[in-house]
Amino acid sequence: MSTYPEHNSVKRCLEIIEKKLQWGDAQNWHNDVFLELSEKIKDDTSVLLSVTTLKRVWGKVKYNSAPSISTLNTLAQFAGYTNWRDFKGSIEDKEKPNWFSRTINPNMHIIIISAVVLALGFISVFSVANVSEDNSTQDFSKVKFNSQPVTNTLPNSVIFDLNLDGITSDSIYIQQYWDVTKTIKVNADQKQATGIYYYPGYFNATLRVDGKVVREHDLFIKSEGWLGTLDYKPVPKYVDKANIVSQKISFPEVILEEIKQREKPLQSAFHYVDNFRNVSGDNIKISQTVNTVLNEKWAVCQSLRIVILGSESAIIIPFSKLGCVSNLGLMMSDVYLSGKKNDLSMFGVDLSENQKIDIEIIDKNVTVSIADKIIYSGKYNTSIGRFVGIRYRFIGAGQIHELQIKDLNKKKTVLETDFAN
Repeated sequence: MSTYPEHNSVKRCLEIIEKKLQWGDAQNWHNDVFLELSEKIKDDTSVLLSVTTLKRVWGKVKYNSAPSISTLNTLAQFAGYTNWRDFKGSIEDKEKPNWFSRTINPNMHIIIISAVVLALGFISVFSVANVSEDNSTQDFSKVKFNSQPVTNTLPNSVIFDLNLDGITSDSIYIQQYWDVTKTIKVNADQKQATGIYYYPGYFNATLRVDGKVVREHDLFIKSEGWLGTLDYKPVPKYVDKANIVSQKISFPEVILEEIKQREKPLQSAFHYVDNFRNVSGDNIKISQTVNTVLNEKWAVCQSLRIVILGSESAIIIPFSKLGCVSNLGLMMSDVYLSGKKNDLSMFGVDLSENQKIDIEIIDKNVTVSIADKIIYSGKYNTSIGRFVGIRYRFIGAGQIHELQIKDLNKKKTVLETDFAN
C-alpha cells in the first residue's frame, strides 16, 4: 500500500467519487469499469486520465509514487471541487477540532477501555451464532450459468439459465457486463432470469455469490449488419440498415434534422458487430473514407472516434478539427494518450471534406495514415483478442463512403463496403 504524504486525502477524494458514481465496491472494478470512469471524467472535466493512471490511484496497480498534481486537480474537479487545493482546504476545515473534541480527547483512554470491555462481551455472544453462516465451505462445482438472446434485434433481452443447487446465500446477483449497476438479483431456487442490452457488443456476464464471481461467460450481441444509433440516455434511438445504407452509410435527412435541432451535444454512431471467427484484432488493416456532416454550434469540432472492437479490449483512434485536438484521447488497448498532456495535432483534420483514413495493426504495432501519408505510429502490449466489430462515433453526425477490413494473417478481406461500384 502506498504511503505518500497525501495518501489519506486522496483516499477521501476517491470515496467521494465512489459515492457519486454508485458503482458498488471499487474492489470489484476491473479494466472496463476504469475505461468508463476515464470517459466520464473526460466528459466532466475535459481532461483524460488514462485507465493505467486510475488503476494506480485506486491501488489496482503497484506504484509507490504520489499522483501528479494535474491528476489530483482532475480528480478533485470530478468530485465537485475547483481543484486539489480547494478539496484539501475543505476537508481540513471539517477536521479542525471543535469544543467537543477538545473536551473529550483528554479522557479518550477511559472511553476506549470501556468500549473494549463492552465490545468483547458482544463478540463472545455473537461469534458462535455467526460461525454457521460462513459461506466459504459452499460447493460451487454444480453451479450452472448460461445465457441466450431472445432476438436478433436491439434492444435485446437475454435469458439467463441457472442451477444454484446447494447454494444457501441470499446475496446472489447476475452482473450483465462491466457496469456494476447493471445487476439482477436472483434467489437460490430460481432457474431463470432476464436482462436487457441496448447496444451491440462483446460482453462478459458474471454470476456473483456473496460478492464472489463463481461463474462467467461471454455474451455476444450482434448488430445484424449496419446499425445506426442516436445515443440518448438511458435508451438510444435506433436507425436500421434500410434507413442508413444507400450510396453511403449515412442517416436520412429527417434524423439529421433531429440532431441539428438539439441544444446540447448528441453523439451518434454506426455499428457493425459480428462473428468474424478467428480474425486477430492485433493483425488487421482497416481502410475507410469518412466525413462529418454537422459542423456548426456544438458540433464545430468535427469529432470522430473510430473504435476497433476486440473480444478482450479495444482500440480508439480519435480525429477532430485541428483547433480541438486538446480534447482528444488515443487508446490502444493498455496504452492511453491524452491530448491535454501529449501533442495529438497529427489527428487534426478537416472532416467537412472526405478523408481517406487507414489504420494498420501488425503484431500490436499501430500505424495511422491520412491520404496515404503516415501521421502516427505506436505500440501497445495487451492483445485486444479476436476482432468482433467496428464502431464510428460522432459528436453530431457523419458518413462512411468506403470501408475495407483485411485480416493480415490470412491476407483476406473480411468486410468490404464500396458504394462507388
